Amino acid sequence: MNGKGLENVIAAETAVSMVDGEDGKLIYRGYLAADIAMESSFEEAAYLLLEGEKPNTQQLLAFTDSLKERRTVPGHIQKMVQQMPADVEMMNVLEAAVSALAEKDTLQESPRSQAARLIALLPVIIASRHRLIQKKEIVQADPALSHAANYLYMLRGRQPAETETRALEAYLILTMEHGMNASTFTSRVIASTESDFFSAAAGAMGALKGPLHGGAPGGVMDMLEAVGCKENAEAWLRKRIEAGEKVMGFGHRVYKTIDPRAEALKKICESTANDNDWLDTAHYVEQKAVQLLKEYKPERKLYTNVEFYAAAVLKAVDFPKELFTPTFALSRSVGWSAHILEQRSDNRIIRPQSVYTGKIN
Repeated sequence: MNGKGLENVIAAETAVSMVDGEDGKLIYRGYLAADIAMESSFEEAAYLLLEGEKPNTQQLLAFTDSLKERRTVPGHIQKMVQQMPADVEMMNVLEAAVSALAEKDTLQESPRSQAARLIALLPVIIASRHRLIQKKEIVQADPALSHAANYLYMLRGRQPAETETRALEAYLILTMEHGMNASTFTSRVIASTESDFFSAAAGAMGALKGPLHGGAPGGVMDMLEAVGCKENAEAWLRKRIEAGEKVMGFGHRVYKTIDPRAEALKKICESTANDNDWLDTAHYVEQKAVQLLKEYKPERKLYTNVEFYAAAVLKAVDFPKELFTPTFALSRSVGWSAHILEQRSDNRIIRPQSVYTGKIN
């Protein structure tokens, strides 16, 4: 077995999610993630992943309240976020802030309370930092708003439209969890050493910010902007493929058919987009890219992945590119938390072997 990249290596047993690459299915705790995204709120989906079952009305209310109660950023972290130089990227700010949550009081909380704290605080920290960089006044959290709506409110300083909230909420749900990806594996490795919860989450963020993982939607936006219009698409794509360069938003390490998250996000985007010309161009680029990839690389199964329509949805709700990966992080914090809790419940330190290829003198 070729273990390069740990491909095909079983690293854990999990009940959190299943990625079926052959049939194009993503399952959260027994339910299709696409169905959850269309039918549930962020809070309902997060509870399902963390607790293993859908919440009843009382459980949902208690969980929602627990998130709202934890939206206040500790003073030392707020000060750190404010004092970091403007050229420090948001993901580096988040990584430092999450690590700094590991103070005496929070470390004495239960693991589930720590998870709720992480999930609740990430959108608040992102919004505060973003407005500081934009030289705008920080907007305080609104306890009347849901997790997704409050994030939009704190970023913009105005109440979001219901269609915007639902589009963002669907995106957040579909990117909450995705099996043993690089950042989730990182979180489980760190948790397996019995390090603290926040160190495991901070380590996951370090993995997520790589352009081959959470940084991909920004690359899709760059590509669509470079193409510009439908008339340029085929020539631009051919040049890219012939040069051996990656076409962003296509192909996936696991899926051998269209990414089910992409299909769901495509539907969401079509119902919320405020720039129909841009969406029309995106559809055309998608169709042309799939066609050309089949022409040039018939031996490979390269289809649209989640990053392509993640970029489309985030544009539909008017997100700047620099917030794409941080927003991915706040959604994936749910999956990380579920895996950290699962790793701790039946722990054995993760210690794989390696094959020595150096000299023996």
